[in-house]
Amino acid sequence: MKRTDDTDSETRGSADIWLDAAYSSLLDGGVEAVRILPLAKKLNLSRTSFYWFFEDRDELLAALLTRWKMKNSGAWIARTEAYAENICEGVLNVFDCWFDDTLFDSRFEAAVRSWTIQDPEVAKEISIDDTRRIDALVRMFVRFRYKPLAAEVRARTMYLSQLGYISLHVTEDISLRLGRIAEYVEVFTGQRPDKHELGRFFARHPVKPSPKSRKHRS
Repeated sequence: MKRTDDTDSETRGSADIWLDAAYSSLLDGGVEAVRILPLAKKLNLSRTSFYWFFEDRDELLAALLTRWKMKNSGAWIARTEAYAENICEGVLNVFDCWFDDTLFDSRFEAAVRSWTIQDPEVAKEISIDDTRRIDALVRMFVRFRYKPLAAEVRARTMYLSQLGYISLHVTEDISLRLGRIAEYVEVFTGQRPDKHELGRFFARHPVKPSPKSRKHRS
């Protein structure tokens, strides 16, 4: 059981510290890298201090999966529900997830999806969240008067396209991808975004000058 006395927290860390370390290890080395002893060494904490916060490794992994759901699925669904005057604006709201890791962590997404290869139960959880995300997109299209079948097909096309970017670890110049945004919107919606809608989107995602080309990993 998790221990609950008043030993100085500096000697054992905190649940968030352990979870952050697990997150970092997952991104760098996959789920097999998320082990208690290596995490303790990374944090310069005793192995036993882990058990103040988690029953075992499985509970830590469950907490990681919960973080993924809250971070990525939560943000995706929230963007489908954000205020929009038309479907182009609605899709551009969702596109924010492609360019803002504070909304949607694409490296975390890729790491969790790689995890499914080793854990069928995690694969089931991801399938549930995939359905939640697609359903949220369908509701967005229906909100703007698309027929149910058309809404579903467009939602699936949009979602699976982005999933392909993540799964294939596509890396491309961010300015190049931003330059294609209007085309993406038109492909997914059948409508061309106007300059005001695009202007608001680009204002949220300015490309900062750099000596080297900035890259965006989808």
